[in-house]
Amino acid sequence: MKEQGKEDEVLRLLEENARLSDAEIAMMLGLREDEVKGIIADLERRGVIRKYKAVINYEKAGIELVQALIDVKVSPERNTGYDSLAERISRFPEVKSLRLVSGEYDLSVLVTGRTMQEVAHFVAEKIAPLEQVRNTVTHFLLKTYKENGEIYAEKEKVKRLLVTP
Repeated sequence: MKEQGKEDEVLRLLEENARLSDAEIAMMLGLREDEVKGIIADLERRGVIRKYKAVINYEKAGIELVQALIDVKVSPERNTGYDSLAERISRFPEVKSLRLVSGEYDLSVLVTGRTMQEVAHFVAEKIAPLEQVRNTVTHFLLKTYKENGEIYAEKEKVKRLLVTP
């Protein structure tokens, strides 16, 4: 297996289950454990692997959490384009993800808060007043069906009636 192929396979496995041990990955890919350890260390050093994280169903945990996608239309800055504004917005702790997107709006911002009012206040007081921001549209997320590849809906167990002769 070529080096790039090894990295790709290690990344695929870790993305599916970040709790896999080096030994488990080595066994699954037919590699030596020290080789896997080296690949992972190199991926972390290069910033390819940014973080190990759990996917949490906050509703099942009984934790009230409001999420919203905010579409932001901006005027890009000379020399830096969208980057300096995106860097500024990304520093707010409410911001969970931030992406440059195509279409009518330029940035897509995922934010979390405890209430809809908290999220609305964040948009009105922290995002909208920024000089380069021209317009925002806030979409509150009502229900999560799938997050980071994990399907949230659980299939109900089929209840069959006993049939006797």
